[in-house]
Amino acid sequence: MNDSRSIRMPAEGAFEVDRKALWVVRELGLPAIVKACVSCRSTRHHPTGKFRVNANGKLLDVWMLICCELCDRTSKIPIHERIHVQALERERLRMFENNDPAMVRRLTMGAAAHRLDWSGTWELDTDMPFHELEDSGLEVVVRFELPAPVRVEKLLMAGFGLSRSAVRGMVDTGRIRLPMAVDAKVREDFSFEL
Repeated sequence: MNDSRSIRMPAEGAFEVDRKALWVVRELGLPAIVKACVSCRSTRHHPTGKFRVNANGKLLDVWMLICCELCDRTSKIPIHERIHVQALERERLRMFENNDPAMVRRLTMGAAAHRLDWSGTWELDTDMPFHELEDSGLEVVVRFELPAPVRVEKLLMAGFGLSRSAVRGMVDTGRIRLPMAVDAKVREDFSFEL
């Protein structure tokens, strides 16, 4: 039987059980790009998965195409403007010309010029039954499939199926021991103890 429990002997002589649980923040989709639509009142746009590459002599313009969530109007986000053909790596240009999904993902996630809306982009997968809340000596490892900034409190509420006040109570009493504040936003792997 493969069990994640290991027994060690503390100094007092009593047995202590160490266990681990894994929570994974799974990707449901790319974040929305927050940008005002010129046709309607929406501010949420999603990548279409396509690029537009225009050449003017030896200069190139490259845009990522995005679509309004409400009215479906297509807009452009500039990636390269008036860049000399020789200044752009051949592989990168090929990725734009082939509408490479990895490039779309990378540029959407790294859209520093625009704010991103991460709502609806993730779900929490746990391997821990809720009855284990009564136990102690549990380490929960949280892994991120995508760098969605998630408030720690929201992760705990989703993972344990508890209300905000119940989670805050467990943190305040030391029942849940976190490496950061409960209201902090995280986007990278971490672990906490129960």
